[in-house]
Amino acid sequence: MKEQFKKFLNEEQDPKAIEKITSKLTDLLMKGEEVGYIAVQKKPAITVFPDSIVLTNKRIIICKPKNLGLSMDFTDYTWDDIASTFVKENILGSEFSFGTKTDLAVSIDYIPKIQARKIYTYAKEQLDLLKNPVQTAIPVQEIVEEAEPEFEDEIEEVETEEVTSFAEILPAAPVVTETYEPLPTQPTGERKLSDLTKEELFDKLQNYKKLLDNGLIMQGEYDAYKKEILSYM
Repeated sequence: MKEQFKKFLNEEQDPKAIEKITSKLTDLLMKGEEVGYIAVQKKPAITVFPDSIVLTNKRIIICKPKNLGLSMDFTDYTWDDIASTFVKENILGSEFSFGTKTDLAVSIDYIPKIQARKIYTYAKEQLDLLKNPVQTAIPVQEIVEEAEPEFEDEIEEVETEEVTSFAEILPAAPVVTETYEPLPTQPTGERKLSDLTKEELFDKLQNYKKLLDNGLIMQGEYDAYKKEILSYM
């Protein structure tokens, strides 16, 4: 896994920050998810624990160290939720930002200019893929008709019996029952989402993310919770 991320050390990324992130990403990446680029914050003063941004083929992950680097907060945004991306080059580094379809603006500053251009280009490519998905051509299978063997016509007399009731020849139709799984509902005893503040909604979303990482809920359940929470933010 670490060999895969050595290519991200060519544009002034902090090797220690990359090492910390890669050790965490091993458990965070989903099936079929691949990292496209990692950018690391570089402030004018010495930054012991810089913020980072990871772009994959499925989402954007904001990584913010805390507790003197002993732990790290991860906030992710899927490409389906992102409406636009921006990059602003300043004298000391660049600022990369993006907006979500729920009018949420996220930005990270003091990104080295070459890294900011890389993540901006990669983000544009992912958004273009959503608008214009690549369609793979389905191979056309040729239908070959096999010649049926010729048989001499044989006529055989069969005794027929009069049917007095169709129930004697028609099997009973099987009874088919369908079951539906109920959608995830909000646990009883908790406050309604509409009564929570944005900070409380954000904490609740983080709790659901931890449940997903620990395998206590499925990805589909997490996406449903996330969509409902974001509608109130």
